[in-house]
Amino acid sequence: MLLTGQTPNHYRVPELGGLPRPLYVRAFEIPADSEVAMHSHPWAQFMHASAGVLCVHTPLGRHMVPPQHAIWIPPGMAHGVTTHGRIAFHSLYLDPGALEGPGPDCKALVVTPLLRALLHETRTLPADYRPDSADGRLVAVILDQIARLPAAPLCLPMPGDPRLLRIALALQADPGNDRTLEAWGQRVGATRRTLARRFRDETRLTFSEWRLSLRMLAALPRLEAGTPVTTVAAELGYASLSAFIAAFRRFHGSTPGAFFDRNATRR
Repeated sequence: MLLTGQTPNHYRVPELGGLPRPLYVRAFEIPADSEVAMHSHPWAQFMHASAGVLCVHTPLGRHMVPPQHAIWIPPGMAHGVTTHGRIAFHSLYLDPGALEGPGPDCKALVVTPLLRALLHETRTLPADYRPDSADGRLVAVILDQIARLPAAPLCLPMPGDPRLLRIALALQADPGNDRTLEAWGQRVGATRRTLARRFRDETRLTFSEWRLSLRMLAALPRLEAGTPVTTVAAELGYASLSAFIAAFRRFHGSTPGAFFDRNATRR
């Protein structure tokens, strides 16, 4: 639903006083380059897209969510969304007491083929389904499946220190930037040792690990959009295609081609 006076790429969250049942479905298509402003709600959210890549922003960092994954947003956590490519959006609002997992933290999850099939069935689920009906049994199986999903390393934690945040935002705008931490220190007025220590303290990653995570997540919307792998490798600062593919395999567990071929077979 669009707000009056907004351009078509801005979406609002429906105003609900509460959930009519433990699970409430929202499923629709979103055009490329759309935005949902930061907001929160008292229920949990399981957000999934069967096509396109979602970028979910929270106070803890940025999550890139490709189609074979989902993101779990706990109750009360502020979050906003931007889209890369056309999105086949599928979101579940969940009563906090409806299931025990995936826990109190925001996290990306690996969606199984079984759960994908079950989610497809919820597109026609009535908002006021009867818990003792076939619809109610479908919901029970979905909740059980969500609680079992494994986490995926698709979150980029953001530092809070203004100097580190300046570096992080600059690298988000240009992931291929190869400037050393010492060179960044000269720009933000801190020693390399101080920046390295603060980076690890605030993100639990070294600067090199954080930049690798940034690049591996930045690769996903580019590859999903059909950008040639050689172009993506160059944009992300890799001197050779083989170096990029090796880094992608170590981070995501497969080559870029296999990663998105696997996704295509699950659609």
